[in-house]
Formats: sequence, C-alpha cells, structure tokens
Amino acid sequence: MSRAACRCGLCCITPPMMLENIAARAKRPSLKRWAEDTLAVTRSLRETRLAASAPDPEPEQAARKRAGGRQRAVYSARQGQSLPGTLIRPEGAPPTGDAAVDEAFEGAGTTYDFFKSVFGHAGLDGADMRMVSTVHYGRGYDNAFWNGRQMVYGDGDGEVFLRFTRSLDVIAHELAHGVLEFTANLVYWEQPGALNEHFADVMGSLVKQWHAKTKAADADWLIGAELLGPEVKQAPGIALGLRSLKAPGTAYDDPLLGRDTQPAHMRDLYRGVSDSGGVHINSGIPNVVFHRVATGFGGYAWEKAGRIWWRAFTEKGRMSQRASFREAAKETIEVAGILYDAKAAKLVAAAWDSVGVVPTAIRKPKVEAVEAPQKAPQKAPPKTPPRKVPPKKTPGPKKAPPKTTTPKKAPPKTAPKKAPLKKPAPKKTAPKPAPKRAPARAAAALPARSVRATRRG
Repeated sequence: MSRAACRCGLCCITPPMMLENIAARAKRPSLKRWAEDTLAVTRSLRETRLAASAPDPEPEQAARKRAGGRQRAVYSARQGQSLPGTLIRPEGAPPTGDAAVDEAFEGAGTTYDFFKSVFGHAGLDGADMRMVSTVHYGRGYDNAFWNGRQMVYGDGDGEVFLRFTRSLDVIAHELAHGVLEFTANLVYWEQPGALNEHFADVMGSLVKQWHAKTKAADADWLIGAELLGPEVKQAPGIALGLRSLKAPGTAYDDPLLGRDTQPAHMRDLYRGVSDSGGVHINSGIPNVVFHRVATGFGGYAWEKAGRIWWRAFTEKGRMSQRASFREAAKETIEVAGILYDAKAAKLVAAAWDSVGVVPTAIRKPKVEAVEAPQKAPQKAPPKTPPRKVPPKKTPGPKKAPPKTTTPKKAPPKTAPKKAPLKKPAPKKTAPKPAPKRAPARAAAALPARSVRATRRG
C-alpha cells in the first residue's frame, strides 16, 4: 500500500481528554505546562501528518538490500523534536545502559518475534521492514506515537507519566499501528479509528501476555500500567492504567486524570468530534468483545482469539478502510468459522451481541429456520419441468385407445339415420332424444375418425 494512501493520522497512546484534564486540574504550574505542551506538539504533528507523509527516517537504507530477520535501530532526539535523531543502538549492538534506548530496542525485538512466530508476519510490512524508534523526544513529552514511518517515545514529566518505553504493551501497541497501516489501513476517525486503536490495544496486550506466558484468565488486560507516576498513585484516586480491555471505563478515576470514559456497550457510544471522533473512547466496545472471546476460548489469548483478530484485520481484501463495528463483527465471526468451527463462530457472535453490535449480513443467513424454506423452492422447479414434458409426448398413445372404442360406438351410425324417420313417433319418448344427442355428436366425429382410419389404411 502506498504511503500516500495512509489515513492513520498520528496514532498516539495517551488519550487527549486525559491530557486536557491534567491541564485544567493541575495545581502545580509545571504539570499544567507539560500537559499543554504535549497537546500542542501532538496537534502540530497530526496536522503535519495529515498534510503530507512523514519523511523517511533512514533514506540511506532505501538503496540497500534488506537483511532477513529482525532489523532494529534506536535513535535519540536528545529532548529535541528532530526525527529520527542520533543513532544510538543499531541491530547487533550491545545494551547501552540508557534505559529508554534498551527498552525500545528489546521491546521491538519481542514484538517482532511475536508477530513472526504466532502469525508468520515478518516485521511491520511482512517483508522485514527496518523497525526505527526514537526515544527522549521533547521535554516532558507525555506521549508515544507511530507517525507512519517510525515509533517515537517521550520521557514523560516524571510525576504523572514516566518514560513511555517502560510498558511493553505500549511499544507493541505502536508497532501494531505500523502493521495495520500496511494492511487494513483504517481511517483514523470515528469507528474505523476506534478499530485502529482497538487492534493496537489487542496486539499490545497479547505481546505482553505472550512474553510472560500468561493465560487469558490470569492477565490484567491493562494498557500502560507501568507509565503512571507517583502523582496519580495516591488515594483517593484510582489509576490502574490508560485503558482496560477487561472492564472499559474502570482504568482510572482520579482527581487529576479525570474519569475513564470508555463505553462497554453501543448504547453509550460517544458521538462527538473530540479525540478524532472518539478513537480512544469508543475502542472500549470492541476491546471488551475481544476479552470475552479470549476468556471464552480459555487458555492463551493469542492461540485462538488472537489468530481470529489478526486474520480479520490484516488479510488483504477483508476489512475496508472505513470499517464499522458491524463490519468488524462480520469479519471476525466469519474468520472464526473458517479457522475453527461453527461453535467458535457462535462464541464470537455472542460476544459482539453482548455489546449491542449486530454484524452485517452474517447472522441471518446462518439461522436454520431460514435455510429450510430456501432449499424447498430450489428443488421444486427442477422436478416440475420433467413431469410436464412427458405428458405432452404421451397424448398420442393415450388417444389411440379412444380409436379402439370408436368401432364399438360405430353401430350408433345407423341411429342417426333412423332418428329422422322416427322423429314424429317418439313424442312420448321425449327423454330419449337427450341421450341420443350425445351419440349424435360422437357420430359426427366418427366419420372424421373413420376417414382418418381409411387414410392410414
């Protein structure tokens, strides 16, 4: 897919409403300033990205032949905003001792291994594209994002947010945006944008579970739990992470961060224009669907649920760029039936139904009561034509018997000759003429038949 066709915008991990709450509620000027600066920088980056594709971070690599396997490169912006920055750790280099650099490097490697071993997908584009990351972006930058070419991580302000490379699920989340850009390339707006964030959340959580070998029933299903700093770890507030796939709307309820507004059902769907039409808000609906499917299957979430979601979202020609929740439901249900069986498809359908999402053209055709009458009319037409054709050919032999009966009725030929002579006398026998009229017609027909007989003779 061409870069010009990209519609992802700037895919960030931190919801803008969370930063807006910090800017509005922070008592300390420093916290207020960090939040406002992050919002301003992110807004500028998004506008730039929508106007034109991000520049290639490593143009010198374009002419070189790609090496197989993991190809990572971690740069440092050194608290500036120039990308990619200074190369610190290329593929094959030892750890640097810089926590952000090493975490970004190792996190990219773990994510690559997960995509390759579980789904057979090499890198971001499926062809071992070089995975470029930049750390130490800006001063007190409370965000991380995929800009269409590379991952970028801020160090956080140190009080509300810590460095964004601390969470493996955040690193995998941003890399998943890269994968989706080369596959479904979902528009970053309203429901398709929420599905974009949803897919990234799912992959981020799966990479963390896969790395720790955690089963679906035992996972915390949180995104960004390691990011939150001491300022929001105090009572009476609750701050578990940025989002919860298990229970949308419960990740945080804090005087500074505000309240988690993610819905878990279509009746609570956000319909405003903030957050690019609610991409970080409404992703809670498909998120809880995936959690219910994964725990419904049991075992490890990436073994069945993960494979269903991966194929539904990345298989060429399956998910449209403007896919709605209903389309996502249709595709995941269909893929579940293809990869596994009707029971698996039923489990996925029930999960979508539990949040009020009805798939497009998938459930009704599978109802048995509807299939029965459809088969009956299809069998009836082929049966009737052959039955009608033979009767048209058989009238000939069936008319032959009447010819044999005609000679038996031949004697009445004399009846019509005598009838005119006895017309005056049988006045008393008035009822007899009625039955004789029928033979008269027969007699009229008999000469014609007799003529035919003579002709045949």
